[in-house]
Amino acid sequence: MADTAFEVGICHVFNALVWMVFTRFVYLQANVGVMIRKLLVAAVVLLSYITVATAQTGTWSGKLDIQGTKLTLTFHLDDENPTMDSPDQGAKGIPMQIERGGLGKITVKIPALGATYEGTWMIRQIVGTFKQMNVEFPLTLTPGENKPKRPQTPVGPFPYTTEEVTFANEDIVLHGTLTLPEGYTDQTPALIMITGSGIQNRDEELFDHKPFAVIADALARAGIATLRYDDRGFNGYEGNLNDCTIDDFKTDALAGLELLRSRFSHVGVIGHSEGGTIAMMLASESQVDYAVSLAGMMVSGAETLVKQNRIALTDAGLPEETVNEYCRLLSEAFDACNDGKPLPSAANSDLPEALKRNYQAVMAQLQTPYLSRFIAVDVRPLLPQITCPVLALNGTKDIQVNYETNLEALRNGLSGNTADVIHEVEGVNHIFQTCTTGRVDEYKEIEETISPDVLTTITNWLSGLK
Repeated sequence: MADTAFEVGICHVFNALVWMVFTRFVYLQANVGVMIRKLLVAAVVLLSYITVATAQTGTWSGKLDIQGTKLTLTFHLDDENPTMDSPDQGAKGIPMQIERGGLGKITVKIPALGATYEGTWMIRQIVGTFKQMNVEFPLTLTPGENKPKRPQTPVGPFPYTTEEVTFANEDIVLHGTLTLPEGYTDQTPALIMITGSGIQNRDEELFDHKPFAVIADALARAGIATLRYDDRGFNGYEGNLNDCTIDDFKTDALAGLELLRSRFSHVGVIGHSEGGTIAMMLASESQVDYAVSLAGMMVSGAETLVKQNRIALTDAGLPEETVNEYCRLLSEAFDACNDGKPLPSAANSDLPEALKRNYQAVMAQLQTPYLSRFIAVDVRPLLPQITCPVLALNGTKDIQVNYETNLEALRNGLSGNTADVIHEVEGVNHIFQTCTTGRVDEYKEIEETISPDVLTTITNWLSGLK
């Protein structure tokens, strides 16, 4: 996801009202005597300062309105260790700096984001503006943490155990959670869980949803063990993550599989989105005994990205001819990159300037190992090599990985194991929530983390392999 830009301004209205009340108070007290007046004024100012300083501590949260999309920000105004969370983006504990001024003014700086917040305390709220990259958005904070309802998130006590584990892929140390069903043995089925694209934690957390934690919980209750782990980079990474490709993430998963093989005789994989692609790559190399793909990309990365852009531009209301021209240019650029040829220019196209700039940004990203490798990925030639059982599920309202083209690729490419199940799930989005539109901005509004029917399908299929 692209970074979002914001900012915050100072509310002068409150300061003006305070000054009017303050000067009127002084005028009415003038005949009481100069000394008494000064003592009263000093007492009022001191009390006001103490009250404001106390009020501007603890946890405050608010929502940024970014072109109709609501983004929650949470500020922990602790003088010792102040931090900011963006729960909708799965970002927590971002360090920040606090400066407190007179009459309730507060300035928060978030260096890692190049962002600031300036606001004024108004009794039960802090009113101000959030600024990032010279873009400003109003932001009002209220006391407490604005947490969405996520009823499927597992809450203990649990009828299973967990172990915190580490494993290494050469010099990369990965941290994860091994979930072990009650009474497990070396014959217990076990799966490694692989997240989609982007740097994600072991729960594949997004908008406070924790789909991998929910899946691991359901599988453990069905007698199936899992290993889920934080992606490289989530716990710090000394290299450049843009230099890492899907092949690096596959070898990370292989290191986790080695850990599972040391404890279990039957080991499989469950991957989501790009993780589903990796699951098929591992299966084609006979690295796993069974594979589950959730919204997996089976057609090429280039085809997937062109399709995503076509949907996004159409949803944005752009004319059909503009959408066609941009997607044509994008497709030609991907082909040129794959063939090692110069990338086409957008200079002579009829595209709007905003789309030309967007195209230039894509061209810059194509210079990175990650994206240049991603557009070349195409597992269709690998599918006939897969002999282990495969469960593949894709949602009919998924606008990120098209269910029809990807499931068709699996049906045409797999060798036909009798245990294979290739199935479209009606009415769910890319993360398998029951939804209305399938759009990404709908994810956080839905309380359901993953369809219970999907959980049942996964557990029943795996249980049937025992």
